[in-house]
Amino acid sequence: MNRGFAYGIAHIRGGQEMGRQWYEDGRLMKKKNTFTDFIDCASYLINEKYTSAKHLYANGGSAGGLLMGAVANIGGELFNGLIADVPFVDVVNTMLDPTIPLTTNEYDQWGNPETSKDAYLYMKSYSPYENVEKKTYPNILATTGLHDSQVQYFEPAKWVPKLRDFKTNNSLIFLRTNMDYGHGGASGRFDYLKEDALRYAFLLKLEGITE
Repeated sequence: MNRGFAYGIAHIRGGQEMGRQWYEDGRLMKKKNTFTDFIDCASYLINEKYTSAKHLYANGGSAGGLLMGAVANIGGELFNGLIADVPFVDVVNTMLDPTIPLTTNEYDQWGNPETSKDAYLYMKSYSPYENVEKKTYPNILATTGLHDSQVQYFEPAKWVPKLRDFKTNNSLIFLRTNMDYGHGGASGRFDYLKEDALRYAFLLKLEGITE
């Protein structure tokens, strides 16, 4: 913020800020409401002249990284840059593998594609990796940890090259794999600051801020 940025938090579905039904309408077969909520927030900021698409950025991690991936596919023109930390972007394949930690516990959020054709097809319709297409994409920084047991490193590692292959513009698509950490990132007293610095450097570079 000392460099001229304004910062906001979009309370999309996932919590219960607007009541239990609002939460229920953001999971399972209504999961896409989460993505359209976020895009609506971005559109509001632009329409109300708080910012413009050339200067709007977003950051989300884990399931929030899924959000970043989905937004890149369906509303990427609203953003100059997205940061996806340990992003859950290969939804279908992960939810089809019950040996992965958290998969079975997450059936009540996403559905079980193994037993429900409807759940499978719905997941496939929004899974970021499945829906990358030839189009313009915003600048993207994806981060992951080699020892992440919740969202394995190979999810962003296969998503990023697909984005690079399919994008039709000159946007920057970066992948940062930390070889020492897991899902929560750095845990040392100062190490986490290096990860924050990387995110800030990405944003500052895109804005052309050098001091």
